[in-house]
Amino acid sequence: MRKLAPGRLVIASHNKGKLVEIAALLGPYGIEPVSAASLDVPEPDETGTSFAANAELKARFSADLTGLPALADDSGLCVDALDGDPGIFSARWAGPTRDFGLAMELVNDNLAAVGPDAGRDAHFVCALSLCWPDGEIVTVEGRVDGHLCWPPRGTNGFGYDAMFVPWHHALSFGEMDPDKKHAMSHRADAFRKLVAAVF
Repeated sequence: MRKLAPGRLVIASHNKGKLVEIAALLGPYGIEPVSAASLDVPEPDETGTSFAANAELKARFSADLTGLPALADDSGLCVDALDGDPGIFSARWAGPTRDFGLAMELVNDNLAAVGPDAGRDAHFVCALSLCWPDGEIVTVEGRVDGHLCWPPRGTNGFGYDAMFVPWHHALSFGEMDPDKKHAMSHRADAFRKLVAAVF
């Protein structure tokens, strides 16, 4: 398996929360993370039908445009009682202004529409794709399981964190110290697999 050399790595995301988390995970490996936005790389249309397909699409797009290795993340919340929604559309449920307060309300409203017996089991998925400029690509996927709380709790994290409580924990991701969340999150799970493969 090809190894990633120290140096610049494009983070193919315009999501500031993801950029902070990925930069923290990369810290120990001599990698210099550079955001796609800072290189004027636009966001491609996410036309994939899975987290992995969208992560690969974004990584290839940034690697092609910059001539640098690129790491892309595609992640989202999957709610069992909603047949896996919002899933790959997690960001789109937040609308054009990325209002995740609205997105969390939409999840809760959809669960209420299912009925009083709707379960609240859910999981986060994260696909990470690393693409080199010559087209070689490695993709891994991580997951964390839990349940949804309402109303949302805490102001840490981003996205749907404030309504997600991982199994065997009392605090939501929104209430947790960021270091504790990073140690168990779907992104950390995927990153461990990526490290094993390419670092």
